[in-house]
Amino acid sequence: MYIGAMRILVIEDEPAIVRTLERGLGAHGYTVMSADNGEDGVRLAASEPVDVVLLDIALPGLDGHQVLARLRAQRQDLPILMLTARDDVQNKVSALESGADDYLTKPFILEELVARIRAMTRRSDQVRSSALEAGDIKLDLLSRRCWRDETSIELSSREFALLEYFMRNPGRLLTRQQILSAIWEYDFDPESNVVDVYVRYLRRKIDKEGAPSRITTLRGMGYRFDPATGEPTTS
Repeated sequence: MYIGAMRILVIEDEPAIVRTLERGLGAHGYTVMSADNGEDGVRLAASEPVDVVLLDIALPGLDGHQVLARLRAQRQDLPILMLTARDDVQNKVSALESGADDYLTKPFILEELVARIRAMTRRSDQVRSSALEAGDIKLDLLSRRCWRDETSIELSSREFALLEYFMRNPGRLLTRQQILSAIWEYDFDPESNVVDVYVRYLRRKIDKEGAPSRITTLRGMGYRFDPATGEPTTS
């Protein structure tokens, strides 16, 4: 697993849309790479550690449906959202039946796009795993239970979601904005200290007395979750 932000590949031939997505998604903590044609998009998806693809239907050369077929041949589990200016049922049905995970019509609101990206990646994660482990901490994602050294730890729903997010992003700097967007979604004030409060709650429950905290504060930047041994595993 690479260390860094979630990587989004934008396959889109309109430079203004690409620039808007780079700025907007970058502000939400995502790393954006782009291709202005289908052939380059397929190549990047095969050669780079891509987490999500935003794919325009109307592309020069290979169109979006052809690109989608090639991407699905490479990776069945890659979350793909189709972008198009054509808002009709036939195009939506065709995109979804061809293997797209979601569909969004231009022009769109950035916050809706971000919400759809989060929803796609959550569904993808749920399909791949039912448990997470980081050192001696284990989360059961089906029963929503947590253990450390086989001792059960009672977590609130927000604490559980926060710990799950940390464990899915081991060793990465996570800004407060990223955490707010991932855990609280729309229900937050960007100036709030709610992240700091919940990190404090979580530390009290998962850290061992006298031992370094698993959650490191990077002053002025955010937080980093440090597994005791290696990367988290899924099952």
